[in-house]
Amino acid sequence: MEPLAYRMRPEHLDEVIGQKHLIGKNGILRKCVEHKKLFSMILYGPAGCGKTTLARVIANECELPFRLFNAVTGNKKELDQLFEESRFFPGLVVIIDEVHRLNKDKQDLLLPHVESGAITLIGATTGNPLFVINPAIRSRCHLLEVKSNSEEDIITAIHHAIQSEKGLKKEVTIDDEAAHIIARHVNGDIRYALNILEICALACENHTITSETIQQFTQIPNFAIDKNDDGHYDTLSAFQKSIRGSDVNAALYYLGRLILANDMDSIERRLITTAYEDIGLGNPAAVARCVTAVDAAKRVGFPEARIILSQAVIDLTLSPKSKSAEAAIDSALASLKKQTLPIPDYLRFTPVNMHEEMKYDYGRSDIWPKLQYLPDKIKDAKFYIPENTSTYEKTLASNYEKINQTKRTNRIDLLKKK
Repeated sequence: MEPLAYRMRPEHLDEVIGQKHLIGKNGILRKCVEHKKLFSMILYGPAGCGKTTLARVIANECELPFRLFNAVTGNKKELDQLFEESRFFPGLVVIIDEVHRLNKDKQDLLLPHVESGAITLIGATTGNPLFVINPAIRSRCHLLEVKSNSEEDIITAIHHAIQSEKGLKKEVTIDDEAAHIIARHVNGDIRYALNILEICALACENHTITSETIQQFTQIPNFAIDKNDDGHYDTLSAFQKSIRGSDVNAALYYLGRLILANDMDSIERRLITTAYEDIGLGNPAAVARCVTAVDAAKRVGFPEARIILSQAVIDLTLSPKSKSAEAAIDSALASLKKQTLPIPDYLRFTPVNMHEEMKYDYGRSDIWPKLQYLPDKIKDAKFYIPENTSTYEKTLASNYEKINQTKRTNRIDLLKKK
């Protein structure tokens, strides 16, 4: 017998749970079904939210023939067969799951048929289509977001599966607490929820699924942070922003998500980047401690690494912050992008045809702080602007101010005579 999640796949639009923004009274897909007309589209959203199922349902409801094509294993011969079939069924719907994996050769073959309307492409992807979909494909398709299912949607799906003749045929019941435990743990993934429900239906006593039954099969929450989809980057983004915003509880929460995903590599890169980017000169000692902590965490591995990483995150989150180092180098780069100026002759490694009195003197440390190092055109440029968020950077700023009081010159010959 097919798995419960497969048996419960909707066949009609009214059986689809959630996605009211697309299939509600004024939803665009509802309008498509009412007018029996489809257009090429990319459905994007997290895993388990029903993108491919929705594609099949709307093709079926529009009474249009559809074919599934595998973006990875499908070949040119299969595409040629689809093109030939579209001659007899104009507008043939081709559903491509994980469409962002479609290589360039296959895209080139598809493009003219999609553009002419001979084929109606419905692609599904977990990634952001603005980043993962080839612009040539994207420009020929409408982009529609399929949202993660709410806890209420998941609970509705659970009860529907229990009641349905295609599902568990009322052979089991589930108490409210158990249904809520499933809904909280599956992160909007109906398929995962029905998989848990199916195995609990086999294991439960007295045909009743309780919280005790559920807890045996939900040890690890289904965090949707696969490295190839948006959830991963959303978590990393929230993690860094929480540290930057000094919200230690939020930072620990998102660190926990990454730990449960066993994603040490991303934690390492994001923590070190955050330390230098957001804490920086506000607390250089904390930055150094972060690098040491990350190295220690990698050595011991999980689960013990969680303690080390927690300490580093708390340290960074509650530390004074300064983005002055990032702002300084970005300012310098912006200047260079406008115009790259020649390096003063006396700073060059091997100056040619330069009088001895104009050459850089390696033995005169007394004149080094008085020498002009920037090109003449930008000699007074200030790229570094202290933020003074910590005692350390205030000390740097004070020293910086004193140094700036010295008038610099490119007349090295005159400096040598003093």
